[in-house]
Amino acid sequence: MKTIIVCLFITLALAFTAAGADVTGKWSGSFTPETGDPGNGYVILKQAGTTITGSGGPAVDQQWPGLQGTVKGNKISFEVKDPGDGTVYKCDLALEGDHLTGDVLVTPPSGQPIKAKLDLTRVKE
Repeated sequence: MKTIIVCLFITLALAFTAAGADVTGKWSGSFTPETGDPGNGYVILKQAGTTITGSGGPAVDQQWPGLQGTVKGNKISFEVKDPGDGTVYKCDLALEGDHLTGDVLVTPPSGQPIKAKLDLTRVKE
């Protein structure tokens, strides 16, 4: 009986760990390219299981729809495209509490990819 309880506890602990935290919400912060001036970043995320959808852009009033991504534990990956010029932003972030930080690969339609850092905090509503 004790073995069954231990196995059940381990299974439940692994299930909660694999599910990861819910990143649904609004996130605001800084976008810092390797070259060039830093700017702002703002994403609105909706999580369903391990799938993320939403929008992203430089500000709450300048959002690009079509954000798609995944969550695996505390690792968040998503991609969003600027419909104005076709630039693709591929983000690989880590979640710690109400903080998302990590790397962005910015790929313009014609040009060299640029690396950047994204540092976001959950917007309290």
